[in-house]
Amino acid sequence: MSQTCILPQSYFGTDRAQMESRIAAAKSRLGKRLVILGHHYQRDDVVKYADFTGDSFKLSQQAASRPDADYIIFCGVHFMAESADVLSAPHQRVILPDLAAGCSMADMAEIDQLEQAWSELEEVFDGTPPIIPITYMNSSAAIKAFCGERGGAVCTSSNAQAVFNWASARQEKILFLPDQHLGRNTGYSMGIPLDSMPVWDPYRHMGGNTAEAVIAAKVLLWKGHCSVHQRFTPEMVDQVRSKHPGIQVIVHPECTWEVVQKSDATGSTEKIIQVVRDASAGTSWAVGTELHLVNRLAEESAREGKLVISLEERGCLCSTMFRISPAHLLASLENLVEGRIVNQITVPEETAHWTRVALDRMLAIC
Repeated sequence: MSQTCILPQSYFGTDRAQMESRIAAAKSRLGKRLVILGHHYQRDDVVKYADFTGDSFKLSQQAASRPDADYIIFCGVHFMAESADVLSAPHQRVILPDLAAGCSMADMAEIDQLEQAWSELEEVFDGTPPIIPITYMNSSAAIKAFCGERGGAVCTSSNAQAVFNWASARQEKILFLPDQHLGRNTGYSMGIPLDSMPVWDPYRHMGGNTAEAVIAAKVLLWKGHCSVHQRFTPEMVDQVRSKHPGIQVIVHPECTWEVVQKSDATGSTEKIIQVVRDASAGTSWAVGTELHLVNRLAEESAREGKLVISLEERGCLCSTMFRISPAHLLASLENLVEGRIVNQITVPEETAHWTRVALDRMLAIC
């Protein structure tokens, strides 16, 4: 049975050398029964212990490819660990080192809010909305399951356009959640006018829209955003170009439409990494994404004669991802060594079923 682990104060007093020694010892004791996943945005002193690094969906797939591992420690945030639990084998246990590591974007779409929104849409369309619900990977399992049960799917930032095309061929409209910016940038890249993509505010009746506006819409954008990527502004693009003539700007599509329009390129985390890695020596890049990833790219690129800086001078940190520390990782590992499973993430079976349906649709599309 899993327990909730409140990190003992003694773990915070452990010096770096002792921390590294104890983590190595615990990993050695657990051997192939353990796999550690580290998201790209995770802090350096944690991600260095990961067996696999990547974005959330890639990591969940990696976990599923390791059936010999009884324990999956996900150094990321809550919705990521949920996806890993859904995709992993029944005998595997998914552990989130700090249960406080959530995602502000995912938290902006609650299942009761979505159910209320759908009820209001049913009223507008006399019971059967001509709408397919699509959710970004950065959402709870309950939201993914809702979409799966109603004919919808999940998408990532790299395949959002393909999923939008699939949905548009099946219904008149898309309800996209929880990130309005990814939805807007994707729709606009497909030729959908901005005024055909109104925002749905879950705290207002009808999302703050008239029935006429909903009927005319092509995409309804849930009012959510990433607290990191929304911090980048068009003024930052102008400033970095002024300070570094010839620099190329590449940003994540969770940034605002205005920032994306001013940039040279946009793409998922994996695409940003690949574009910068493939760039010629002597090129300069301003990257609009999370600070830890930018710093690692900068260090790697400097060895190849390239300049990489954050689009925001001080960098934008994912504070919830940062909650997971080496101390949290060590506590999770040492509890496993002692036979205790702490901070396990478990998705109820019915929710897991419909989540798998939504994920399988995405994989069939892409």
